[in-house]
Amino acid sequence: MNASNPDLQNLWVCQGHGGLISKGYFYGQDPLSYTTPSVLAQLSLSSLCSILFQYFLTPLGESAFVSLLLVGFILGPTLWGSSAFLTSVYSMKSIQTSSTFAFFGCIFYIFLIGIKMDLGMVKRTGRKPVVIGILTFLFPITLNLIVAAILSGRGGLDPVLHKSIWHVAVFQAVTSFHVIVCLMADLKLVNSELGQLAISSSMISGMCSWGMVIVILIITELQRKPFWIIFCPLSVVLLVFYVLRPLMIRMIRKTPEGKQVKEGYILSIFIMVLGTAFLSEVLGHHVIFGATALGIAVPHGPPLGTALENKIESFVSAILLPSYFVLSVSHVDLLSIHYETVFVISIFGFTSFIGKVLGGMLPALFFKVPPVEALSLGLVMSCQGISDVLLIQHGHLTFLVDRQMYSMMVINMLLVSGTFTPVIKFLYDPSRDYKVSNKRTIQHTSLNMEFRILAGIYHQDSTPCMIRLLEISSPAAKTPMCCYIVHLVQLVGSLSPLFMLYEKESNGNAIVNLFTSISPFASIHEEICRLALQKRTSMVIIPFHMQWRLHGIEDIAEARAVNRHILAKAPCSVGILVDRGTLSASKNHLVYKIGIIFVHGRDDREALAYGLRMAKHARVSLTVIHLIDPAEEKVESLDMDLDDDILAEFKAASAGKKSHSYRSESVKDSIELITMIRSVQNSFDLILVGRYHRSFSPIFAGLTEWNEFPELGFLGDVLTSSDSLCRVSVLVVQQQVFKAEDRMNSAKNLLEDSAETVEIIFESTKGWKDIDVSKHRMPPY
Repeated sequence: MNASNPDLQNLWVCQGHGGLISKGYFYGQDPLSYTTPSVLAQLSLSSLCSILFQYFLTPLGESAFVSLLLVGFILGPTLWGSSAFLTSVYSMKSIQTSSTFAFFGCIFYIFLIGIKMDLGMVKRTGRKPVVIGILTFLFPITLNLIVAAILSGRGGLDPVLHKSIWHVAVFQAVTSFHVIVCLMADLKLVNSELGQLAISSSMISGMCSWGMVIVILIITELQRKPFWIIFCPLSVVLLVFYVLRPLMIRMIRKTPEGKQVKEGYILSIFIMVLGTAFLSEVLGHHVIFGATALGIAVPHGPPLGTALENKIESFVSAILLPSYFVLSVSHVDLLSIHYETVFVISIFGFTSFIGKVLGGMLPALFFKVPPVEALSLGLVMSCQGISDVLLIQHGHLTFLVDRQMYSMMVINMLLVSGTFTPVIKFLYDPSRDYKVSNKRTIQHTSLNMEFRILAGIYHQDSTPCMIRLLEISSPAAKTPMCCYIVHLVQLVGSLSPLFMLYEKESNGNAIVNLFTSISPFASIHEEICRLALQKRTSMVIIPFHMQWRLHGIEDIAEARAVNRHILAKAPCSVGILVDRGTLSASKNHLVYKIGIIFVHGRDDREALAYGLRMAKHARVSLTVIHLIDPAEEKVESLDMDLDDDILAEFKAASAGKKSHSYRSESVKDSIELITMIRSVQNSFDLILVGRYHRSFSPIFAGLTEWNEFPELGFLGDVLTSSDSLCRVSVLVVQQQVFKAEDRMNSAKNLLEDSAETVEIIFESTKGWKDIDVSKHRMPPY
């Protein structure tokens, strides 16, 4: 392991030639003394430790960078010294090969981050991020240079430290876009206002910081190299942006809309990455210079950026990158650090931290950003990451800093990022803004008031049923309705989410606003909740993650996590629509048959309140089935009084109308409950049920143990589970709650998938119409 120490690179070491591949222990050979098994063991061990650390530290609010640094400390000689096992795994014989693998992963990782960089994002967010970015660059560098001038004028400073003090001041003050965007992704704040502001600001400060670093390195190298060699990397930039980028744009144009990029195009771009990295190294700059430039030049988003990310991100991030951190931290030697070095590096670390916090916080306060959010922004801008490791490692390899300084700066990174990342997560929680004091429910919205509803779709096949549901919500002159339709699109190949108003239509009784949200599914619920809060909607309706198609059931796995987050955080009532096609298929019927299974509780009351609105539609036949538990029939409570009130309201509204009916059924246990449900479940086009019911009630006994979809509640799960014989659409309703987490089961398994971009068109002059959405796809963005 110590062979990775640059101080030993000029030594000649004589070793026996063991070969590349071992025959195995059964042939009397030690596999770890051979290069290939040793490198495989290193990659496997570092990857496994990285996964374990992230599994335990991510819930505590730590970023992936902190986990990777800790893996480096755990597997390196820093803690274990000359451990027999680690010395055999990280042998001198294999260290050069494993270092190549590590830098190979680093090259592709930085390339991926460059793909996700959208310079147009700064233009869209205005002058606020420009001011914050410039001040975040100026404050720390100014403070550090002042401290460096004071310390360099002091007598008695170690000569090596005195020589490197200006470089240390600059290295500690830089800010990088790569660091901030990865941190926001780890904290799932990319969609938040803080995340967007931090990412935009980091682009400005990062360009200033790295421009300054490049100028300093050029001035330093001019003392040893000819002038023309230093400026040769400009040819790399010209090659990337004026030769390779046009080729990539041509690849996109040759890719048919909606089709995947050809495998040959992907392979050619991989060759471009390796070629530009090689050219950068040949011309005397860091190997990642060309890869970074090429990543920025790649058109982000689909189809090309998305395809490249899908191909290599998992392998690079999970397998190769941890090995790079192990080898980087192996340079750290805690025992070699002197008190004077600790003092000087700590001073620079503290002043740069204060400068970044003030540089982010003060202009944010000037722009009327709330104080807590402004402080969080300052802390975000002060965090460090992989770009900083690459920078100081380059300084170490080029003898700008020695091993003591390098070791202390790595430890400083770990302390700052490890301490303040959880603080940021604690201080800034976007979901706190969604907790409103007033009631935004259908039940508490007067029938004479405008009914505002937000509907989301993941796939074009959900559109007909959603349209039909909005139609039977009975928009009329006396009961106007405003609909906000949001198409939820998975963001891949970029970290710049978009939320845009696509179209607005009105037919007098209903106003329809069409939006497209292109965001990571891990945080796209923030867009939905924010829009519901701003538009003061009474309900959010989202499709169930399992979609019934002609060819079978399609599971949009990550949509389940999105639905759970919306249930937990929405500032209004929420409905999950299980679409089996019966509602949209009933378009030629004279009557829409709607059934409501009413038991007790506020969710059932919300479902019935929605049914009351539907009942005003001339073509809706509403049936309310009231399930009565004899054990609770004689128990008086405020909740039961409220149930009786809304049931009485329905009876009064449906009096004399043959299309509406009410009936009560007595059920004693879960067996009778399921039997009753099965007897009526296929008698309607749509069934409405409440999500939450008291689990201690005898009629739900046993259902808690077999709940396949907890987000649907007991009745919704009975109607939707894999063994259900129900063939009709179901709407599961949850009334607005102020502490939604109390009624949400743990959403630990957040899976990922993608959604297809769809444009929805409404012909408002003729009312709601069925649309073939396959003919109206949005152009690639």
